[in-house]
Amino acid sequence: MQLSQCDILIIGGGINGCGIARELAGRGYQVILCEKNDIASATSSWSTKLIHGGLRYLEHYKFRLVREALKERDILMNMAPHLIHPMRFVLPHQAGMRPKWLLQMGLFIYANLGGRSELARPTGVDLTTDAAGHALRSDITHGFEYTDCFVDDSRLTLANARAASQRGAKIYRDSEIVQISRSSKGWVAKTSTREIHAEMIINAGGPFVDQIMALQQDRQPEKNIRLVRGSHLITKRLFDHNKAYIFQNSDGRILFALPYLDDFTLLGTTDMDHQGSADHPQISNDELDYICNELGHYLATPLNRETIIASYSGVRPLFDDGKKALQSITRDYVLSWQDEAAKNWLNVFGGKLTTYRQLAVKVARLVNQKWPAPKVGLASSAHLPGGDIPCANFQHFLDRVKRDFPAFPEQMITRMARAYGSEIYAILGTADRPKRLGQAFGYGLYQAEIEWLIAQEWVRTAEDILDRRTKLGLYFDASMKTHLANYLNLAEN
Repeated sequence: MQLSQCDILIIGGGINGCGIARELAGRGYQVILCEKNDIASATSSWSTKLIHGGLRYLEHYKFRLVREALKERDILMNMAPHLIHPMRFVLPHQAGMRPKWLLQMGLFIYANLGGRSELARPTGVDLTTDAAGHALRSDITHGFEYTDCFVDDSRLTLANARAASQRGAKIYRDSEIVQISRSSKGWVAKTSTREIHAEMIINAGGPFVDQIMALQQDRQPEKNIRLVRGSHLITKRLFDHNKAYIFQNSDGRILFALPYLDDFTLLGTTDMDHQGSADHPQISNDELDYICNELGHYLATPLNRETIIASYSGVRPLFDDGKKALQSITRDYVLSWQDEAAKNWLNVFGGKLTTYRQLAVKVARLVNQKWPAPKVGLASSAHLPGGDIPCANFQHFLDRVKRDFPAFPEQMITRMARAYGSEIYAILGTADRPKRLGQAFGYGLYQAEIEWLIAQEWVRTAEDILDRRTKLGLYFDASMKTHLANYLNLAEN
């Protein structure tokens, strides 16, 4: 069994764990992060893929949460302009839903609550003439527009893991912690192959945070989180424009319809208590019917099951504050020392993509109070890998990449620039045409990219590449997936 030592062991390779690892490693702490599967393999790759303030939270008077999220949205756009980009959202109005004056007031507050932003302001929209109205029922004639941001969630998580690694953290995937015991200097955590001695543990296990707490010897199980399942559908592209929709549902909730990967539409999310294991959540028939039925109130052509290409579900680990209604339970994160006197085990409950950086900074401040940082921290708002794009202007950057690689297909270059930002140059190198990148696997995926992913992003399986690194799984057929899997098996051996 391998022996490892560190100052701080972080358990969980989702957005919170990777963000915390980046922040603490940047302050000079010796950090090890253990993830039981692949990085971003759970909730952090199955979100609605938005960086937003949470417009609907205003109805529950969560003004601080919305304000902080809106400020973070603008910071994250500058940190990773390749992964996060503005998207215009259309909010159609229907009689019987929230009145127009309330929507106007809410959008005004939303646009101003986070301070000055460069994003386009909310406006009204005539859906009888605007392209966004073409896909809607003819009796829906008016709506509103505002701006939020779309994000590649798994790549944002991976970028934080890579940044943590570049700052000195050790990242171990497929390393499930199976036992934790106290030691004279802190903790001893064991996986099947490794024993880790750490002075402090940060439990960022997301849906598994309670289970991780229970790994301690002689500790009784606790219930601190409420598992809430959010399910999504992916269809062929439903709209002939690049705007998204936010629909008001008959039960007071909302649904998003987002343009996705050029050729698809992403629909969701639901909000249901999740029973059983959080390892492999699946959409239920009730959720599927719910999404289809609610969209039927808006779409000119109703959605049916034959239209659906794929679905996915993520489990949100919300802090259980005792409220019964899901819409009322807090979406904020909670940080809690297991022992206020010892302060050597910190639990992270809840959280969301938009506020992960802020959460990481607050964790670092708590750690610093117990154990002063070894050095002045690297800027928490510094560019993530690939994010050093001049003026954070992705379109200008993309135009330059296209000029530099004129023989490459536009769709391939756009996908790779979005995924890797400035690091696309490290992958493509001096190649002047695609065939110089080695073996082709389809849809612009070549050997050079795969080898880079193996070397830089902990890739081991075809699923790692297709579902979390490139999103090409929606395009690949079974034989193409088998071809890729066989190549990776040969490369590993």
